[in-house]
Amino acid sequence: MENTHSNTDASGISAKEFTILVALLMSLVAVSIDALLPALGIIGSDLNATSANQPQLLISMLFLGMALGQLISGPLSDAMGRRPILFIGFSLYLVGTVICYQANTLEGLMLGRFIQGLGVAGPYISAISLVRDLYHGAKMARIMSLVMMIFVLVPALAPSIGQAILFLADWHGIFEFYLVYAIILAGWVFFRLKETLPVSNRIPFSKKGFLDGFKEVLTNRITASYTIAMGLFFGSFIGYINSAQQVFQVQFNTGNMFSLYFGLLALVLGSASLLNSRIVEKHGAKAIAFKAMCVIALSSLAFLLLHAFMEINLVLFLLYAATLFFCSGLVFGNVNSLAMEPMGHVAGIASAIIGSVSSVMSMCIGTVVGLMYNNTLIPLSAGFFVMGGMALAIMYWAEKGNMKPAH
Repeated sequence: MENTHSNTDASGISAKEFTILVALLMSLVAVSIDALLPALGIIGSDLNATSANQPQLLISMLFLGMALGQLISGPLSDAMGRRPILFIGFSLYLVGTVICYQANTLEGLMLGRFIQGLGVAGPYISAISLVRDLYHGAKMARIMSLVMMIFVLVPALAPSIGQAILFLADWHGIFEFYLVYAIILAGWVFFRLKETLPVSNRIPFSKKGFLDGFKEVLTNRITASYTIAMGLFFGSFIGYINSAQQVFQVQFNTGNMFSLYFGLLALVLGSASLLNSRIVEKHGAKAIAFKAMCVIALSSLAFLLLHAFMEINLVLFLLYAATLFFCSGLVFGNVNSLAMEPMGHVAGIASAIIGSVSSVMSMCIGTVVGLMYNNTLIPLSAGFFVMGGMALAIMYWAEKGNMKPAH
C-alpha cells in the first residue's frame, strides 16, 4: 500500500481525475461565497434590508457554519471514513440551499446560509484528508500544488458565474446553480471515488481525545500563537470579502465589471500561492510569512494616511488591493503550516480545531470590519493595519524574535 501506483489505485480513479475532484470539492466553499457577491445589493433591496451593510451577514453566516462544521467533520472523518462525511456534508449543504431558495426574509436566508456552511465543511475537510490518505512526500506536494492551481481559478470565475446568472434570472438562480453543482459533485463521489481511509487506520472519536486535542492546541505556544495570528489576519480579509460588492459597485460604480476586478485580484492571490510553493523550502515559511505580513501592515498604514491628502480612486485602490492579495498568498498557507508543525501526533483533530478557532475569530472580526463600511476605504485599510500589526506582534512573540529561514 505504500508505493505510488497502489496509492493511486486505492481511490479507484486516476491521479488526474482525483486531482480535479479534490480541487472541486475544496472549491465548493469559494463558489458558495463568491458567486453570491454580485447579488448582495439586489437581495438587500428585495428582502428589505435594514441597512446597506446588512446583506454582508449572508457571507458571515456561511463562514460561521463552516467554522463549527470543521470542528465536527474533522474528528468524525478520522473515525468514520471520508465517504460518510462527504455525503453528510452534501446532504446538509443541499438542505441549506433549498432553505435559501425558498426564503422570503433576510433572516430565513441567513439560516439557510448557516446550514450551507455546516454542510460545506464536510467536503472541504475531506478533500484535504483524501490527499493525505493516498499520497506522501514529494508526490503529495505535487498533487496539492495542482489542486491549488485549479482551486485558485474558482474565486476568479465564481463572481462572473453569479453575474451571468443574474443576467438570465433573479438571485434565486444562484441557489439553483449551487444545488446543481453540489448534486454533480455528490454523484461524482458516489459513483467514482472509493473509501480512502482503511478501517485499520481510523481513530475512534472520543470526548477525551477531542478535549485533549483542544488542550494540546491551546497550550502549545507556537500552535496557539499562529492560530490566533491566522484568525486576526483572515478576519480583515473577510472584512474585504463582506464589503467588496459595495466597494466596487457602489463606491466606485463599476457595475458588472465588479466580477472582473474581483476575479483578477483573486488570480493575484492564487499566483502568489503558487510562487510560495516554489520558494518556501529555500526561504522558510516563517521568514516569508513575516515579511509579507510586514508589507500588509505598512502598506495599509500608508493607504490609510493617503486618505488625508487625496481622494482615493479605483486605480489607487486596485494597486493597494493587489499588494494585499499578493502578500496574502504568501501568508495563508505558511501560517497554517506553521500552526500545524508541532501537531503531527494529533494532526486530524488539531487541523479541525486550528481551522475552527481561527475561522470563528475571523468571522467575528470580518463581520465587524464589514459592518463598519461607510462608503470609504478607511474601515477596510484600518482593519488590515490593526489586525496585521497584531498578528505580526503575536508571530514575533511566538518565535521570540527568531524569524530566520529554517533550513
